[in-house]
Amino acid sequence: MGGADQPVFGLASGLEVRPWRVDDAEVLAQSCLDPDVQQWNRPGSLTVPEARDRIARWRKQWQEEAAAIWAIAEPRGESPVGLVGLGDVDLAAGGAEFLYWLLPAGRGRGVMVDAVVRVSRWAVDDLGLHRLRITHSVANAASCRVAAEAGFALEGTMRSALLHADGWHDEHLHARVAGDAWPR
Repeated sequence: MGGADQPVFGLASGLEVRPWRVDDAEVLAQSCLDPDVQQWNRPGSLTVPEARDRIARWRKQWQEEAAAIWAIAEPRGESPVGLVGLGDVDLAAGGAEFLYWLLPAGRGRGVMVDAVVRVSRWAVDDLGLHRLRITHSVANAASCRVAAEAGFALEGTMRSALLHADGWHDEHLHARVAGDAWPR
């Protein structure tokens, strides 16, 4: 992280995990209108200029070693179909939390499981993180499947932990630590 360029990862699906680009701002702004992204990620609305600012902020957070946020896209420079990343990166404490979503064009192909596993391997093997976590509403079955299939053990339920548009939700906490077996 920091001074190094953010890596690009190929996925088994043929898609790639790559840094967000300024020309992705329109897709990022439009993603906030997707009902599933709205329900589970609370992105708020974004104008295209605000999306450009967010992409610039993600680049700065990479340089500051605070976050690593990628687009999931076709390798030929096409528009992103999703986001995967690590927030709350704490290199000294060895931990981070996953963030992810997919637009309809990326759903149903196992893309997110592959992306989470690939970013997890990088975070543990290359970055040296010890503990990675995923939290999601207990009502979000798709995120629960991603976490489980990516090898994140369910550790428990946090009561009334996150405010969604329809009220407070209990959240599942999944985690994997260095030394856990990798799926696939």
